[in-house]
Amino acid sequence: MFWGLTVFMPVGVPYLAALLMMVALLVAGGWRERMQRLRANPMWWPITIYVVWTLVVLALEPIYPQTPSNLVHGLRIAATLYMALALSREEAVWAMRGFLLMALFNLVLIAGFWTAVYLRMYFPVVEPFRGVIFLVGNKSISNALLFTILGATAAVFGLQALSEQRPMRAAVAFALTLVVAVVITFSLPSRTSLLALLLVIPAACLHQWRRQLKVLALAMIAGGVVVSVALWNSPAVQQKFELGVQELEAAQRGAVSEGSWVVRYYMYRDTGRMILDRPFTGWGIGGWTEQWQLRGPKLLADYNMPHNDFLWMGSQAGIPGVLSLLAIMLTGVWVAWRRDDLYGRYAFAAQLIALIATNANSALRDAQIGLSLLWVSTVYLRLAQEPVGDAWRGLLPRRTRLPQKTSA
Repeated sequence: MFWGLTVFMPVGVPYLAALLMMVALLVAGGWRERMQRLRANPMWWPITIYVVWTLVVLALEPIYPQTPSNLVHGLRIAATLYMALALSREEAVWAMRGFLLMALFNLVLIAGFWTAVYLRMYFPVVEPFRGVIFLVGNKSISNALLFTILGATAAVFGLQALSEQRPMRAAVAFALTLVVAVVITFSLPSRTSLLALLLVIPAACLHQWRRQLKVLALAMIAGGVVVSVALWNSPAVQQKFELGVQELEAAQRGAVSEGSWVVRYYMYRDTGRMILDRPFTGWGIGGWTEQWQLRGPKLLADYNMPHNDFLWMGSQAGIPGVLSLLAIMLTGVWVAWRRDDLYGRYAFAAQLIALIATNANSALRDAQIGLSLLWVSTVYLRLAQEPVGDAWRGLLPRRTRLPQKTSA
């Protein structure tokens, strides 16, 4: 639960939570049961192959100044996955409670801050929560993605409520999704998060009604109309994507700036060339930074990751490295897709958001994003592997009555 509660906080706190989680798992024991759970998990072999290939490349290729940090981040990705998948059902439920509780608290915090600004009242901003209210680097992007998981979860719940003819529940759930859309548009503006939300909700409809084509068609049409009216007609949303297109066109004409899509254009182009130059083992763990400084524009030489985890892995560990990381992400999506109920749909949405973020940003390599996003999305996946009816059972603790004293 502590890790769940800290996912929105500055990166040092999730790091502390991860280390404490590791210690707690070692102290708690029950490793035979946990290993059996891991070995039976479809994610076991993709993660293990990823780790083994990383170590093989480390042994075969040169060592760079960035090798230690890149190795730690690469193994941290695997450790986060292993720890989340090794949790018991009750432990995973507590992690989910922490995440949902803090996400809802932070939405109230954001609403309180902007209400105070509108009323011209003083509202103290505590430093650990600054990245929740303001856009202050990659930690705020991480927080926007976490809110996107919350918004997608609410949308999935709302769709289920509609199918069960419970309109009040659906209205509350969709209102929460709308609140999240407002947050990631205005308070923590993130094109990756907006894109993920726009893609994941139709995907959730596909998951829910894949065997009911008429209902699916109506849901997709209705969803498209709602998205077009509510989001695309928003000037703020239009400006974000228009700016991105302008940056991309400028980069194709040879312009160099620190615009988000300009940086990605050059990174994706030059990293792709790195992979083509050494497709089998790549340039070695930590080799991307040196190659980028040789190939990329001088203005952008200080970056240490290519804003795409598959390109990062490919440049350092070749095409086998890309395939191993891709297998991890796609296996998570497939496991969630295979479970045809509400809890599978929750995990499906969370895994898709992680996959989209991995393509559009360094969502795994960058600990500011990866420590939180990967933990939460994998906890969703862990709960989706429980038997029907058990997955999220007991998420909201029931109030128990104390036994009444009887008179002698």
